[in-house]
Amino acid sequence: MELRHLRYFVAVAETLHFTRAAEMLGISQPPLSQQIQRLEHEIGTPLLKRLTRGVELTEAGRAFLPDALQVVQLADHALEKARGVARGMSGQMSLGFASSVAFGSPVFELLGRFRARYPAMELITREENMALLMQDLRDGLLDAAFIRLPCESSKAFNLRVIATERMMIALPAGHALSQQASLALTQLAEETLIMFPREVAPSLYELIVSTCLRAGLCADRFQQAPQIAASLGMVAAGCGIALVPASLCCINNPQLRFCEIENNTLFTDIAFAWRRNHPSRSVLHLLSLVSEE
Repeated sequence: MELRHLRYFVAVAETLHFTRAAEMLGISQPPLSQQIQRLEHEIGTPLLKRLTRGVELTEAGRAFLPDALQVVQLADHALEKARGVARGMSGQMSLGFASSVAFGSPVFELLGRFRARYPAMELITREENMALLMQDLRDGLLDAAFIRLPCESSKAFNLRVIATERMMIALPAGHALSQQASLALTQLAEETLIMFPREVAPSLYELIVSTCLRAGLCADRFQQAPQIAASLGMVAAGCGIALVPASLCCINNPQLRFCEIENNTLFTDIAFAWRRNHPSRSVLHLLSLVSEE
């Protein structure tokens, strides 16, 4: 039994007229009549009763129609689903996020526009440190990732910068300098610097550490936090200060104060990263939205 035979039967059953069904299907009437006869021969009983004007369903035809219609609809749905996935219009896309990127509004504005344009695409997301993200991207466990630059693994992937952030100083609310709008890093030489682990973002870690050491901060007084965002909790508890991307200033904690860095040379880019070879259609669609921006 061929799918087209079912499709032809459904068209005739719904119109109760061979000529109108043939026009709807885009074929001539004689071949349509022949294909219906073949279907009836295969089933072993008439499905349609030919009348002077039009047709009517036999009892077998009425029993056969609901299932035939369901098969046709399922086939159409499967076809559209496969085409949608092939075009990157539906299916799934796995996205990774560097831990501190979760606070970056440009990322989620971009994803909001993507969902609006491709509502049938399901986004599978997870947050990891940079080392795990880049490994998963390399191994094909992720389609793409939002990362922070500088990144020592950047050359292995294609990258598109979507935002640049300045680094800010986070201070406990009760700190003597917390009311100043900006501070030179040299003013913080006696402070304990709370840092995220190097593996979270190795290149950014080295940039921050080298800049702070040149400003006179002492490496012996550095203290580690599990993640960039977690360092703010330690700052709020009075454990020290931290240098964080400006997007983290959205965290509303009365025990925190943020101020600018004088003569700031500390900046970090948020970038969209994807494998160089064979990107999925969905990744290309997301990339096109980055280009529009």
